[in-house]
Amino acid sequence: MATLQPGVVLWPGLLDAAAQAALVAEIFVLLKDAPLYRPTMPRSGKPFSVEESSFGPLGWVSDVKGYRYAPVHPFTGKPWPAIPQMLMDLWDAQTRYPAPPECCLVNHYSEDAKMGLHQDRDEADFDAPVLSVSLGDDAFFRIGGEARGGNTARVKLASGDVLMFGGPARLAFHGIDRIVPGTSRLVPGGGRLNLTLRRVTKKDARPGG
Repeated sequence: MATLQPGVVLWPGLLDAAAQAALVAEIFVLLKDAPLYRPTMPRSGKPFSVEESSFGPLGWVSDVKGYRYAPVHPFTGKPWPAIPQMLMDLWDAQTRYPAPPECCLVNHYSEDAKMGLHQDRDEADFDAPVLSVSLGDDAFFRIGGEARGGNTARVKLASGDVLMFGGPARLAFHGIDRIVPGTSRLVPGGGRLNLTLRRVTKKDARPGG
């Protein structure tokens, strides 16, 4: 375990090769019911460079209407699949937060995809940390403070790494500068999967409501 800055913790290689393979296999089964799609930016309608989907009672979506959580897939109209039990157990073990995650955002990065610096602030409160799991190709992750344009740090994330940010870093600006294509053969078709577990509502609220 490494503390990168107050509130930001990295567990390098926390998931071994067998666990990674099992998780990827389960993810692609679930994506048959909740296929990856390319969200668009609010107002401009510009498509993201990453593909996304979600698992859990709520999924994070973005389109010309804005950022929000929704109970159904924006294209299929069906509820999101349940979050894999491996991820639920990981949340309990690493965060020790007294309420389960309600969203597992699935980001798929192809070789040219990236994610600009942003804050995760569409949740009802910020008591719960955010837990992130990396699978597939290496990626350069960047994180700073709560002010846009402040100092940032960069760390390479490899397949099986688990990252958590919360407390003083819960609203830290963060993003992915780029991935390193060909550094893993784990993800079918190549690229990187990032699984981001979030609690959306206050911990005393009914899950998904």
